[in-house]
Amino acid sequence: MIVDDEPGVRALLNDTLRIAGFETVEATDGMSALTLLRTHKPDLLVIDINMPLMDGFELVERLRSSNDLTPVLMLTAREDKADITRGLKIGADDYVVKPFGIEELILRIKAILRRSAKNVDTPAKLSCGPISIDDDQHQVTFNGEEIDLSPTEYRLLQILVEKKGRVLSKNLLLDEVWGITFESESTVVDTYISYLRKKLHRDGFEGIKTVRGVGFQIQEPK
Repeated sequence: MIVDDEPGVRALLNDTLRIAGFETVEATDGMSALTLLRTHKPDLLVIDINMPLMDGFELVERLRSSNDLTPVLMLTAREDKADITRGLKIGADDYVVKPFGIEELILRIKAILRRSAKNVDTPAKLSCGPISIDDDQHQVTFNGEEIDLSPTEYRLLQILVEKKGRVLSKNLLLDEVWGITFESESTVVDTYISYLRKKLHRDGFEGIKTVRGVGFQIQEPK
């Protein structure tokens, strides 16, 4: 679902995504998107930040507050770190800065869809100390209490726990979670690690470790 108030951008996104093999529906603003979501269940939402009536931030906040975890790619008109951080913090999965390259947009969309889909190679049940992951239920619990994670947070935690004890490089995590296979200076891994720590470092558990200059690992409690 494309949510953007600019007809030219909607037309470009529609043409681009259909050529790439996706089916699309469109909404002109956040309110229209909420109405459309009553009858459509998209695999991904592409949401512009700056829109009248209801901007992209408010739309994502409403979706997440109603427990709608549909993956979201946000479009921002400028590379404003405050906008990007806010978008990721409220539950967006990734962002693209306007004007964007068509190839980059498609790669990011495919990466989001890949990491939000069930991974058949990953064991259905994983654990590390107080953390348990039930992939059949797409559920994470901490000492039995359910923890609400975005699809990206879930996938990152899943990889860390599946390979617990191993130090995973940022490049490996960028590839596995975000589909970025080239050398990148992106800080998105650090950002999402901090999100996981805020939700999971509690009750004496501090298992997500930074190995300076190398990457990250999760460890069983001693």
